[in-house]
Amino acid sequence: MAKMHALLSRLGDDKQVVSDVVEMDDSALPEGDVTVDVEYTTLNYKDGMILTTGAGLVKSWPHVGGIDLAGTVTSSDDPRFKAGDRVTQNGYRLGELVWGGYASRARVKADHLVKLPDTISTRQAAAIGTAGYTAMLCVLALEKHGVKPGMGEVLVTGAAGGVGSVAIAILKQLGYEVTASTGRLSEADYLKSLGADHVIERKEISEAPDHPLLPERFAGVVDTVAGPTIGHALSMLKYAGAAAVCGLAGGVTLPASILPFLLRGIAVYGIDSVMLPMAPRQEAWRRLGTDLPLGKLESTTFNARLEDVPELAKEILQGKVRGRAVIALQR
Repeated sequence: MAKMHALLSRLGDDKQVVSDVVEMDDSALPEGDVTVDVEYTTLNYKDGMILTTGAGLVKSWPHVGGIDLAGTVTSSDDPRFKAGDRVTQNGYRLGELVWGGYASRARVKADHLVKLPDTISTRQAAAIGTAGYTAMLCVLALEKHGVKPGMGEVLVTGAAGGVGSVAIAILKQLGYEVTASTGRLSEADYLKSLGADHVIERKEISEAPDHPLLPERFAGVVDTVAGPTIGHALSMLKYAGAAAVCGLAGGVTLPASILPFLLRGIAVYGIDSVMLPMAPRQEAWRRLGTDLPLGKLESTTFNARLEDVPELAKEILQGKVRGRAVIALQR
């Protein structure tokens, strides 16, 4: 039986997750019709939650997390995939209900795999990961709403994180004027290197607004924070503007007035990256292959080892991780 190595997690008596890199047989893999040699994975905010407390997302322990994987098909029982295909998977409860990308081999459902565009390597696919793919979904939602370059600033909250970093790079590539909001002004040069035209401190918009309608400023918003931040941002949207909301780092509430919706005709789009149907998922990856400046992606990326992931999980929840970690699985 072939061997693989994996970050195996278990739930301790104190309800905290403990993880160790171990070697195990392929027989431990879940059912599926495609086997993939996982070349790279990454770390997302959700991974941080899973690797610290489980966050109620994992139903069975021990567990292999990792909500992203990128690699090469080694065998397939489905005619849509063959050995040698370069693929990625994001979502469909990978790394939650199903063992995920923190192992050198994975067995997954063909219905959940995306073939990578020729322009994106497996390493780049991991650097993009769920965060970058979600950023693209946010941009597509703003485009669909009719937010175009030249209509005004697009605000990106949580800008130094994975979603924010990629969103800035894509928006600038497409010609938008981008305003980045961050709690770490020390990252201003980094954010400007990605394409941010303006950088504002998080505290400017981190509390509920003192009036339901503030002066119109933003044509669109990509929000990764929620809580009072999104309420404040909505009060500053221009007439017929839109916000794409994809995160909850600042809480799960929406403290906002109905007035911007009624008097300015704004819209809010909820962005789900987990159970999104395959057609828009493939379109997002196609657009990533053409609209994400991969040189800027590299500047957001740092290398990490599988052994580093448990500590990085704690740091990402504390807002201390800039950009995207890429973890190589093949040794």
